[in-house]
Amino acid sequence: MHIFGESHGESVGIVLDGCPAGMPLTIDDFLPDLERRKGGTQKGTTPRKEDDLPIFKSGIFNDKTTGAPISILFENKNIRSSDYEKQRDVPRPGHADFVAHKKFSGFEDYRGSGHFSGRLTVALVAAGVIAKKILSFSLGTESGEKLPPITITSSILEIGGEKDLEKGLQKAIDEKDSIGGIIECRANGIPIGLGEPFFDSAESLLSHIVFAIPAVRGIEFGTGFPAAKMFGSQHNDAIENMSGKTRTNHAGGIVGGLTNGNELVFRIAIKPTSSTPKEQNTLNWETGKIENASVKGRHDLCIALRVPVILEAVTAVVLVDLMMLEQKIKRVVS
Repeated sequence: MHIFGESHGESVGIVLDGCPAGMPLTIDDFLPDLERRKGGTQKGTTPRKEDDLPIFKSGIFNDKTTGAPISILFENKNIRSSDYEKQRDVPRPGHADFVAHKKFSGFEDYRGSGHFSGRLTVALVAAGVIAKKILSFSLGTESGEKLPPITITSSILEIGGEKDLEKGLQKAIDEKDSIGGIIECRANGIPIGLGEPFFDSAESLLSHIVFAIPAVRGIEFGTGFPAAKMFGSQHNDAIENMSGKTRTNHAGGIVGGLTNGNELVFRIAIKPTSSTPKEQNTLNWETGKIENASVKGRHDLCIALRVPVILEAVTAVVLVDLMMLEQKIKRVVS
């Protein structure tokens, strides 16, 4: 999987390899999840609105996948780059402006945060649409064993420490600042044994791709950090039958780096959006002096609001890859 483009460039997009041939795939398949990710549609998200209609460039013929790499573009039409010209000399605290400038010696596209922008998550969602569709089919093994479809759902648990999401969002509005949140992901129908010990454990691969989502600051599986305060006898999940069902699910569906057949449960922490209208101290790299600055332009008050569908997408991508490693997904969809 390769993601490309910049926030204010001509387009952003993704290239996916390994998709089974013969799977029906049309623009309509993408619209529900792309709509969930969009800004400008709910309180607390950026006013920037893009059509986000996928443009298929390869890998799809007669509305079915061909087995070749799939490339998808999303055009950037609603850009306003002048906002970033004004703040070019003042890198935003908490954002990639300063480190990107150092790494690429000033050649980086800084408009709308360039390649570091959350705008590129539209491509991750597109990858997730395809991965979810693969997982929704009646999957099988080489021996003919039928497997149930895998389902993935994510939801916001907290905004700004408040379980009442409106209350948490209002805190940021009152402060004229940005705010973060906690997102939980749950997946069911996962077979036993996905993942490899140590470096390619199920948690390792999920954590790796989760941190490709801008603004992620932490991840925990099952009981998570509270497990550090428990006794082993409390945390251990008693196995109840030969299908691997456990009485509790403190492990979150993964033991020894392998899925155990129970519900996959994990949560991620999303930081407050770096671009905040609140005035802050930062460096002016032209003058070398510290000065007060606030960020202008169109930004999310709470980026966590748009993350659930992105989290589902990256989870689906990892699960498809792991299913393919176990040869539980055939080369041609039937």
